[in-house]
Amino acid sequence: MAGPTGGSGPDIAGDDKVNLGFIIAIVAVATIGGLLFGYDSGAVNGTQAGLQAAFNLDANGLGFTVGSLLIGCAFGAFFAGRLADVMGRRSVMILAAVLFLIGALVQGLTDTHILFVSARFAAGMAVGAASVLSPLYISEVAPAKIRGRMSTVQQVMIISGLTAAFLVNYFLAQKAGSSLGEIGGTTAWRWMYLAQAAPAAIFLVALFLIPESPRYLVMKGKDDAARVVLTKLFGAEAAERKIGEIRASFTAGHRPSFKDITGKFIFRPIVWAGLILATFQQFVGINIIFYYGETLWRLAGVSEEVALERNIISGAVSIAAVLLALAVIDKVGRKPLLIIGSVGMAITLGAMTWAFSGATSDAAGNLALGATAGMTALVAANLYVIFFNFSWGPVMWVMLGEMFPNQMRGSALAICGLAQWGANYVVVQSFPGMAESIGLVGTYALYTAAAVISIFLVQSFIKETKGKELEDMTG
Repeated sequence: MAGPTGGSGPDIAGDDKVNLGFIIAIVAVATIGGLLFGYDSGAVNGTQAGLQAAFNLDANGLGFTVGSLLIGCAFGAFFAGRLADVMGRRSVMILAAVLFLIGALVQGLTDTHILFVSARFAAGMAVGAASVLSPLYISEVAPAKIRGRMSTVQQVMIISGLTAAFLVNYFLAQKAGSSLGEIGGTTAWRWMYLAQAAPAAIFLVALFLIPESPRYLVMKGKDDAARVVLTKLFGAEAAERKIGEIRASFTAGHRPSFKDITGKFIFRPIVWAGLILATFQQFVGINIIFYYGETLWRLAGVSEEVALERNIISGAVSIAAVLLALAVIDKVGRKPLLIIGSVGMAITLGAMTWAFSGATSDAAGNLALGATAGMTALVAANLYVIFFNFSWGPVMWVMLGEMFPNQMRGSALAICGLAQWGANYVVVQSFPGMAESIGLVGTYALYTAAAVISIFLVQSFIKETKGKELEDMTG
């Protein structure tokens, strides 16, 4: 599959001209969307008992209520990609922040189940939109030399949001006695949703302090506005040159549309490459691994309290892995990190498959592993998370934000965002049935196979984008 062209445009980002402080401020605001993404994913884990009690839900009802976020994410990612070409990158992020703020407040206050699910779906649309627009926006304002590092901040914020949610939930439950206890006349699990309104409000206000993407402005013929932004980013001389390069990357008189991503085999090769990245990031089972974190610690012989503490430590280690990726992604490149991650995940998932092959069940039906197998599963699971967060976790978002030509970036991200969240939903929803029908061994063997297959897919179809200007991307 075709990727970026071999050559790159002139370096508009000499070290003496880049307004690094301005770029960092922009990135800090844009990636709050990633923080919200991670925060909401983590917050729901402490509210399930409250949801069942408040809305009288059975297991299936709870699963749908929790999973409605992922359905919203898929829709949000899809529509945000196209709306970004119509309304602008920043404008759609503002809309997403409003949706998330309203969704958080309604989820925390309503006593009506259908309204709760609707609010959760709306919050999911906001998360899905932010998940694709934050890396897109960052890639369009950051210079090529540091674009990978700046875009990787998105994954740092996702994990930070996840960890923050665990900490907030823990302290709220401690203060109330449990998630069903009350704080100020409101149950703790409701506060867990209401707490999400704070970062959402910050995101909304901060978005008004950053400019629109200069590439979007040129696409809309607003060269003067683009010139102001580019001058502030890179200086007047580079701004004039860059406007010409951006304009040349668009087909004269043609408005971006879904037709731009179509090709001989439904989509253009570069879009298929994006779909590989979007789906296989989920097919390796990353979200399922998180579900067994506490179980694996307890199988290793530690108490529930210590298991929680070690999960928090695991979160910190994950952040460290992403920070390491941030440090090397613009030096080593995207493709080598993906291959390293695929190999590491294949080995660690294989080790987990072996460990589960000797699992038995105790009298209560809980998973039971021998000492060696339990420790193997424990170590392998944590190494797997490290490999993921060093590679596929951040690199997928980086590449989806930068690998597509200007003409099709919004449409391609719409399709890939839909695929990414759709794959997320399929993996999460299929796990219980798979674990029951083919067992944990068969289930983790499939994730292992996906990791192995991803090695060959990356090697064959993914082209390096390190150091290339967005105007040089073809497909």
